[in-house]
Amino acid sequence: MNIFTYDRESAVSYALKYALTRNPNYYNFDNLGGNCTNFVSQSIFAGCKVMNYSPLGWYYNSVNDRSPAWTGVNQLFTFLTNNKSVGPFATLSNKQSVSIGDVVQLGRSDNDFYHAMVVTQIRDGRIFICSNTRDAKNVPLDFYSYRKIRFIHIEGYRK
Repeated sequence: MNIFTYDRESAVSYALKYALTRNPNYYNFDNLGGNCTNFVSQSIFAGCKVMNYSPLGWYYNSVNDRSPAWTGVNQLFTFLTNNKSVGPFATLSNKQSVSIGDVVQLGRSDNDFYHAMVVTQIRDGRIFICSNTRDAKNVPLDFYSYRKIRFIHIEGYRK
């Protein structure tokens, strides 16, 4: 199994294209708890083009054939930071180490993380994001209110 470089530009291009709309090739989960992690997964997929079909993997074939990690905030975090097999893998990072194409998740004080976003620009130390559910296109991260935040740095992908 080889390690490949995550295509951050492709992930960002995808996020910018679908931040204010929905890709018709994927189910829209806005009315089923939110579409944010589905959108983030699609963006990550645009940057690696590899899914992981293991029982605890990360994949989407249809609304009824997808992994929990594709659409669940915490499940995506667990998959990305623990994946030793095919597909994208990541590490928990910090604001200073974040890159475009990385993931930001917002949470409550009890560590219940509820929202996921894609980093699409960093300018003068300021982070800009795209997201679905609360649709946002290149919005400054500091416009958001939250109790907890985590930065997930995509290290690469395996295939």
